[in-house]
Amino acid sequence: MVRLPKGEKPVFQPVHTDLVPPTARAGVIKDAGDDPDITHGALILVTVALAAKGSGIRFHAGAGVGTVTRAGLPIPPGEPAINPGPRRIISLALEDCAHELDASPQIDLDVTISIPGGAELAAKTLNGRLGIVGGLSILGTTGVVIPYSCASWIHSIHRGIDVARAAGLTHLAAATGSTSEAAVRDLYGLPDEALLDMGDFVGGTLKYLRRHPVDRLTIAGGFAKIVKLAQGHLDLHSGASRVELEGLAQILVDLGTSPEAVAAARAATGAGEILEIARAVGPETAAALTRRIAQRARDVALAELSGKIALDVAIFDRQGQLAARSE
Repeated sequence: MVRLPKGEKPVFQPVHTDLVPPTARAGVIKDAGDDPDITHGALILVTVALAAKGSGIRFHAGAGVGTVTRAGLPIPPGEPAINPGPRRIISLALEDCAHELDASPQIDLDVTISIPGGAELAAKTLNGRLGIVGGLSILGTTGVVIPYSCASWIHSIHRGIDVARAAGLTHLAAATGSTSEAAVRDLYGLPDEALLDMGDFVGGTLKYLRRHPVDRLTIAGGFAKIVKLAQGHLDLHSGASRVELEGLAQILVDLGTSPEAVAAARAATGAGEILEIARAVGPETAAALTRRIAQRARDVALAELSGKIALDVAIFDRQGQLAARSE
């Protein structure tokens, strides 16, 4: 049983235990629930060893757990990438054990967390960009996974903003995917630390930047994703929002496009198909459509941001070519 910060007391079944005085080790399998967490199913091992008197509880990075190397994260450089939340939960558990054993209230222990294969898993995360080297980070605040929250992704976005601000970067770019990220990086000559892998989480990105502003932000993405933003959606996932095709067709009406093209747009099944219809009418029509979408997306995003942040929206095609950019 583990006591969590909000009072919950879940019980976990260890898959590994051993006791070799003066150390003890236990391991559990990470269950991320419905969250798309790269560590789902990973073995998490914690080794506890007696430490020098007066040292308190100290945390160490074992194999597969990273070390912080940049400022801006909740843990200072040089420390193991074990966030304050997990440290509190582990400390509470150790204090409970000491109380049950009638031990001294002063606990002096070295706690080492290991994740076999963690270094390989970390290569698939944003840890390198955040300045966490050598493995994964131990995250969390409450100890409870909220289904469908995608909390780990949003957490990475927030930490990316923190690291960029601490590094003094003034222009950040938030991209919906890898193609638009590479394109916006090249367009503005941005360092990797200025890039935010926003994915579908526009709302989570903008709301955090409203409280932790930078001088300038560029939102980058493909046509269909930016259309959703232009139509007022802040979660761009297909399960949370859909393109309103009639709205796109109406833009073609406003641009003076032929009735035949408008009728074809109204019969279309997706944003990409409507863009192809606009291209068939002429490059000027396609350019005007994408520019209008970029501008409307900027207006929606600005409503979520601090007025101190300069914002532009860039739309890229599948080849990474700039299709349109807002003011």
